[in-house]
Amino acid sequence: MSTPGALMRSSRELITGRRAVAEAIGAGRVVEVLVAPGARRNQGLRAVLGAADRARVPVREVGRTDLDQLARDHRGVIARVRPSGPHVGPLSERDLAETEWAEDAIAVVLDGIEDPQNLGAAARSAESAGASVLVSRTHRGAPVTDAAIRASAGALLHLRHARVANIARAIERLQEAGFTAIGLDGAAERTIFDSRCPDGRVAIVLGSERAGLSRLVRERCDLLIALPMHGRVDSLNAAASLAAALYAFVLPRRLGGDR
Repeated sequence: MSTPGALMRSSRELITGRRAVAEAIGAGRVVEVLVAPGARRNQGLRAVLGAADRARVPVREVGRTDLDQLARDHRGVIARVRPSGPHVGPLSERDLAETEWAEDAIAVVLDGIEDPQNLGAAARSAESAGASVLVSRTHRGAPVTDAAIRASAGALLHLRHARVANIARAIERLQEAGFTAIGLDGAAERTIFDSRCPDGRVAIVLGSERAGLSRLVRERCDLLIALPMHGRVDSLNAAASLAAALYAFVLPRRLGGDR
């Protein structure tokens, strides 16, 4: 049996948690599943282990102390995964311009989201709404960690992701591919309720909760819209703002709505 240290050195990535591990198995990313002795008698792990068996992913029992040393809060299961699977791979800035996107493709661009859990929550909203790609920053941008994957409920394992150095330039590449860049800006004069989402490919651009969109990113957007706030709280968190924009502004056009 490999020691925890050897396992960490040989593994590019570890994922913990039952739901995240099950999603990773479904995405074809899992190399091996690690569980504590007697895990097959644990009813809570049966679905994960059944998914591993059906996908012919090896399941190996290791000591609980070993699991604890590999990851915190593993909830009884850890998966070793490939950096990218057959369905989802990382994209470069150039890929954003050169990929053959669907005519109504949705891109989600994150400008300055630094917390992995916020990244995961935003990815969950994006993937649930049918987004084709997520774009985020490498510098001062949240890394794709186990916490991010768990917060995304596995969405980060299914969603194509481009991590880029320059968000404004990435938006320009998307525009070259026919995307209309729509920035969420609390100071914008127009709101999601008095604007119509353009037809064709759209990129929803979201800034950090603290600073909003950076100046260069705001200037690069084709359209700025706000989410109207009617209560005493003057803003939503990043993932909630994104979900509101996607479901109230972008998706109705696919359903034949007025917006």
